[in-house]
Amino acid sequence: MKDTIIKSNKKISLILKKKLLVGFLLLSLPFFTSSCKPKIEPISKTSFMLNTVVQVTLYDSNDPTLIDDVFALCQEYENLLSKTIETSEVSKLNNRKEGETTHSLSPVLEEILQKGLYYSQISHGGFDITIGGVSNLWDFTSDTFILPTDTEIKKQLPSVGYEKIKIENHEITFLDPNTKIDLGAIAKGYIADKMKEELLSKGVKSAIINLGGNVLCIGSKPDGTPFNIGLAKPFEDRSETVGTLQISDATVVSSGVYERNHFVDGVNYHHLLDPKSGYPIRNQLTAVTIITKNSIDGDGLSTTCFSLGLEEGMNLINSLDDTYGVFITDDGQLHYSEGAEALLSQ
Repeated sequence: MKDTIIKSNKKISLILKKKLLVGFLLLSLPFFTSSCKPKIEPISKTSFMLNTVVQVTLYDSNDPTLIDDVFALCQEYENLLSKTIETSEVSKLNNRKEGETTHSLSPVLEEILQKGLYYSQISHGGFDITIGGVSNLWDFTSDTFILPTDTEIKKQLPSVGYEKIKIENHEITFLDPNTKIDLGAIAKGYIADKMKEELLSKGVKSAIINLGGNVLCIGSKPDGTPFNIGLAKPFEDRSETVGTLQISDATVVSSGVYERNHFVDGVNYHHLLDPKSGYPIRNQLTAVTIITKNSIDGDGLSTTCFSLGLEEGMNLINSLDDTYGVFITDDGQLHYSEGAEALLSQ
C-alpha cells in the first residue's frame, strides 16, 4: 500500500483550485497492490474545504452516498465554526455589537471552546483560542503576502488571552470588548471526529479521513494490517518522507513551519503564531506530529507541544496515556516520545 503523506500547504491548495488533481491524488490516496486483493475496491472523494484539501477514502464500502454525507457534515461544521464565513456562529461572536458581552452558545461551539480553553491552560497560553485579533492580520492563503506591521500587532495583543473569556451556563462572556475567537488550531480535529462518528454509524469499519494533514484512520486495512501514514519531510515539495507510521484506529496530526508560510527577506513567516508576541513561534522546532485516539486532541496537542518546545512538549506527551509524539528540530533530527518509535515501520 502506498503511504499517505501528511503534508498540507499552499501549493496543494492552489493545485486543487485549478483542478489539477493528479499529483495530490497520487501522493495521498492509499491503494491496494496486487498482493492485497480486497473484495471491494476503495472509493474516494476530494474537495477544497476548511481552507485546505479534504479527502475521504472508504475501503469496505462502495456506496458514494456515505462519502457525500460526511462531506455535507463537514460543510455544516465549517458554516458554524469558520471565522471568515459571515453567517457562522464564530463570526457573529467576533462581530458582536458594542456593549454586548454575553452570548448563548450552541452545544457544538461550547464543546469546542471548552476543549480549546483546556489546551490554552495546559500550554500556559502558548495555544490560545482568543488569538483571532492577531491572526486576522496574517493572511497566509493570499497569493500576495503582506507582512503586518509591529504597530498593528501590538494594537491587537492586549485583547489576546484565554482569561478574557468566561463560559458558564451555556453562555460565553467576553471580558474584553475587542477579543476575537479563532478555532483554526482545533476545529479540524473536532470535525474529523464527527465525520468518523457518522461513518461508524453507517457501518464503515475501514476508512481514512484526511483534513489537510489531519489524518484519522478508522480501523485498519480490510486485511487487518495497519494503514501506512508517511511523515512528510519539512520544506520538501515532493512526496519525501522521514518515516512511515503504522496506524490502526487512531489519528495522526502534524503542525509545522512549512505549512501555510511565506519567506520574506530570508525569514520564514508561518501560521503557528505566538499569542504573546503576535509573531510566528521560533523555538528550533520545524514540525510536531501527534498520534492519539481522538483527532480534536491530536489537533490541540500538536499546536500546544509546538508552542511549548521540545523539552516541555515531550514531557507533556509522555504524561498522557495512549498518546505519542514525533518532534522534528531544525537540524533535521527526529525526537520520539515514549513508545512512538515503535509505531514506525521497519
